[in-house]
Amino acid sequence: MSRLQKVFEPPGSKALIAYVTVGYPDVDTTLRLAPLLAKNGCDVVELGIPFSDPLADGATIQQASHVALANGVTPDVCLDIASHLSDEMETPLVFMSYYNPVLRKGLNHFCGASVNSGVSGLIVPDLPPDEGGALEQAGAYHGLDIIYLVARNSTDARLEYVARRSRGFLYLVSLTGVTGARTVLDEGLKSFVARARMRTSLPLCVGFGISSPSQATSVASVADGVIVGSRLLQLVDSDRSLASVGEFVQRLRMAVDAAPG
Repeated sequence: MSRLQKVFEPPGSKALIAYVTVGYPDVDTTLRLAPLLAKNGCDVVELGIPFSDPLADGATIQQASHVALANGVTPDVCLDIASHLSDEMETPLVFMSYYNPVLRKGLNHFCGASVNSGVSGLIVPDLPPDEGGALEQAGAYHGLDIIYLVARNSTDARLEYVARRSRGFLYLVSLTGVTGARTVLDEGLKSFVARARMRTSLPLCVGFGISSPSQATSVASVADGVIVGSRLLQLVDSDRSLASVGEFVQRLRMAVDAAPG
């Protein structure tokens, strides 16, 4: 059982997963922010490797990536930061990266270096599982879970196919469009999660658009994990002391734990 799988043990456990862009607004903030997230209730911290063309991301994460790249943050810097964080905290780390940086490093090299830096999983939003065989092999060899995203308008057959290829958990995209905080979640989310539940025993984690404790409760009532990113980056931007981030994560944790089911 991988470190990520253990997050969802015993059955029925609900995970809170936080996304941060590495190097936004600077490297020092990332080194302070990730342990703060873990301390206040996050079960997994997702480290976003900045990329120049983040096509799945909305304005908040696009801007964060732009700033991080301007700060000189590269995949090697991200590996170094992950290593520092894994020495400091027990909470599992997951990389989110577009495929180009992974490919440029070499699939085996990237997966091996990630594991050596204490990273447990990898999410590649622009890599469809149909083209992910080589990365899956590299991940399996080094013990790195390759986590796939699946869209809510996927057919049942597609859902089943993507779930078979994913490891650690299945990432359910809550809406049609890019990342970014939303005031209202899609009404079809419950049925989407139910369709996925019928086709896999993997934990189901929902991301994109979740920005409030009430939304977190709604998602956790049907899914196994809640992923929050853009709203956290907005709070980092408005309060560099990170005090409001810690308070917000505490509220998310209580909301997730209060979810029925």
